[in-house]
Amino acid sequence: MEYKLRKSSTDKSITGVCGGIAEYFGISSFAVRLIFIFLPANILIYLILTNAMSDSPPSL
Repeated sequence: MEYKLRKSSTDKSITGVCGGIAEYFGISSFAVRLIFIFLPANILIYLILTNAMSDSPPSL
């Protein structure tokens, strides 16, 4: 199965970027959020990823 990096529709706090990254790599979304907190340019990176990542298809 081919995985694509997409925003999460189920695990999101703001836009689903961290949840999507966590689903892609198979790790905890809490760990991804902690990494984003300690990145020097976290807001800039988050905004770029918010615009670059596609939305996940709606699920039932």
